[in-house]
Amino acid sequence: MTKLHQSNTNEYAATQGIRGLYAVTPDEPNTQLLCSKVEAVLKGGARLLQYRNKTAEGNLRLQQASALLALCRSYNVPLIINNHLDLCAQIDADGLHLGATDCSLSAARRLVGPAKIIGASCYNQVDLAFKAQAEGASYVAFGACFPSETKPNAVKADLSLFQTKLDIPKVAIGGISLENAKEVIEAGADAIAVINALYGAEDIQHQAEKLAHLFR
Repeated sequence: MTKLHQSNTNEYAATQGIRGLYAVTPDEPNTQLLCSKVEAVLKGGARLLQYRNKTAEGNLRLQQASALLALCRSYNVPLIINNHLDLCAQIDADGLHLGATDCSLSAARRLVGPAKIIGASCYNQVDLAFKAQAEGASYVAFGACFPSETKPNAVKADLSLFQTKLDIPKVAIGGISLENAKEVIEAGADAIAVINALYGAEDIQHQAEKLAHLFR
C-alpha cells in the first residue's frame, strides 16, 4: 500500500481547523449528478466533504472520488474518504474517516503520515474518543444525535458528549437538520456532518448557506 503524499489542501485543513458544515455525500450512482449536487454544497459554504457511497463498486467509487477531488481542489475544501484507505491512497485524497469496524486508526495514521486528516466515529462512547485521540485522530464524530434516515438503527448520542474535554474537534452526525443544528452547535459541536438535510433540499446551495451561516 502506497503511503499518501501531503498536499496544499492538508495545509489548509491544519491552519483553518475542522469547523462548520461538513457535507457527506449520498449514495448517488450518477457521477455527473453527484458532482452537480456537491458543487452546490461547496458554493454554499461547506468546509469539508466526505465521499461516502455504500452501494458503489470499486470502479464507480474511483470514478466518483476522483471527480470529487478535482472539484474540492477548485474550492480549496478537503476531501475525506469514508473507510476505503486504498482509495484514499490511490487518488491522494486529503483524509480518511473510519468507523469502529474499519481498519486500525493507528495503522492508518502510520501509513498516511501526520498531515492527512483522519476522523473517527465514536458513536456515544467517550472512551472511543479518547482512544482515537491517542492514536492520532484529527477529529472525532459523535452520533446519531437525532433519528437518522441514513442509519435508522444507529445508537443515540446524548448532546452532553460535546462537552467532553478533548484536544481535537468534535463533529456531530445523525439526523441533523436546519431545525436542530443550532442545538448541537450550542452543545459544543465544532462541525455538523449532514447528508439528507442538504441533498434532499429543493435548493441545495441555499440550504448549505443557511447551515453554514449558523457558525458565523
